[in-house]
Amino acid sequence: MSDVQVTCINKLPRQNTHEGITHLGNSTGKWTRAQVIQWIEEKTNTFYTLVGGKRANIGVVNGQNGKVRPHLRRRPVE
Repeated sequence: MSDVQVTCINKLPRQNTHEGITHLGNSTGKWTRAQVIQWIEEKTNTFYTLVGGKRANIGVVNGQNGKVRPHLRRRPVE
């Protein structure tokens, strides 16, 4: 299993701060949101961000009653 730091994202539309992430990546590669969700759910890779020296793990959040597709969320590490 790899522990991957995410340093960049691609979004559509670019100005929306909460919606539209299409890809996540770093200096070694770029992956679709669907790939990252799959790898997290399969427990083959973990993903995180590092901002101001503070780590936040990226996890999968499933929508209520299956109405909203799975999405990604950062959770600060205490």
